[in-house]
Formats: sequence, C-alpha cells, structure tokens
Amino acid sequence: MNVLAIGCHPDDLEIGCYGTLAKYIKNGHNVAVCIVANGNLGHVEIEPDELKKIRLNESKAAAKLIGAAHYAIDINDLYVSSENDGLVLRLARVVRDVQPDVVITHYRRDYMNDHMQTYYAAFRATFAASCVHYDPPANIGAAPLTPLYHMDTLTGADFLPTEYVDISDVIELKMEALSLHQSQLKWMQEHDGIDFMDMVRNCSKVRGYQCGVAYAEGFRLNRNYLRMTTKRLLP
Repeated sequence: MNVLAIGCHPDDLEIGCYGTLAKYIKNGHNVAVCIVANGNLGHVEIEPDELKKIRLNESKAAAKLIGAAHYAIDINDLYVSSENDGLVLRLARVVRDVQPDVVITHYRRDYMNDHMQTYYAAFRATFAASCVHYDPPANIGAAPLTPLYHMDTLTGADFLPTEYVDISDVIELKMEALSLHQSQLKWMQEHDGIDFMDMVRNCSKVRGYQCGVAYAEGFRLNRNYLRMTTKRLLP
C-alpha cells in the first residue's frame, strides 16, 4: 500500500502522525511525506531565509529516519491558501507521483489558518489528481481518489478521534524524529518555556488512555462523498 501524509509545517506530521507512518513502514508499506509550508517564520531570532533551509533539512532528516520519501512545496508561512491554484497543481503532481491508497492530513478546525488551508489544498489536490485531463502535460497518469484521514490537532483541541492507532512499539522512534527539529524545540523551550517533547509524548499517552494502550495517535475519516471506505486502512 502507498501512503501519503500531507502536513503544513516541517514538524507537523512528526507531531500528529509519525508514529502511524512508522508503523506503516514497519508493516512493509510505502510512505511519503509532503510539507506545504517552509516554516520560515517559526523563530524570533533566526532570519526567514536561513530558517527555511534549516527546517527543510530537519524535515528531510526525520523522514529519512523512519524510511519515508520526502516532498516539499515551499510556501512561505502565513501564505498557505487552498485558493492558490499553483500550490494545488504542485501538490496534485506529488499525489500522482506517489499514487497513494490513503492520504493523511490536517483537520478542518485546527489552531491556525495555514493548517486548515493545507487540508483544503490537500482535498482539492487529491481530487484534481484523479481527473485525467487536469494538468495534461504531466507524464504521470491520474491517481485514484482515495480515502482521507484527519490527524489530531495540537494537544487534541476540538478533536475527538473516531479511530486510533497503537504506536506503543514506535513511540521512541516518533520522539526521535521530533527531536531532529532542534530549531523549534530549543526556541519554544527558551522563549515560551514549553517542553515540546514532553507535551507530544503526553498527548500520545492521553490518546492511549482513551483506547486502552500505552501510546496512540487519533484520527478521523473524512466523511465527504467518495472518501469513505469499508476497509481498515490505518495500521
């Protein structure tokens, strides 16, 4: 099975679904991650042009750690818009390249607009990629219209999972992948007093409590027409 996870910023997938992605890979599936925004505004002291390079390398390192293919769209922070046809076109080309059987992305009620717009862009792009005559110069054929899962919001705010994935056996790998984002972890600790590693581990533990395991990640299946399925696609 081919799995595509579309996240907004370079550490969003590590927070929301890297345990699940690691389990997919452990079970023999192919996983690709795609980052829409470059994270260039995610620091007070590091300048945007320098920061986006740092964050891209951190994201690539995390993907390499779990064995996932890596794509990046390179949209500046706060400029992610599902109305940006160029963004949707580039994202649709990633979808066609990966040919996913399932897609994971943000929830429509996340804490910031870039996250929400990433979901809507992913929704547009996955549909567009299934249309044969969309972007006809592309050398890759249309992709199937796949089920789409929403990953958890930050700290689980306003998000009630309908499905869970037991990540107890890969929690340390998830945390190791997150630890590679030092530009964010160090900044949040120094400037905001937030131990982000501790927060993410505890959120995974809370989701685990809810479903009877040590650590878990929560998801919701997108309920739009043609996106639902009778199959269990999460690991």
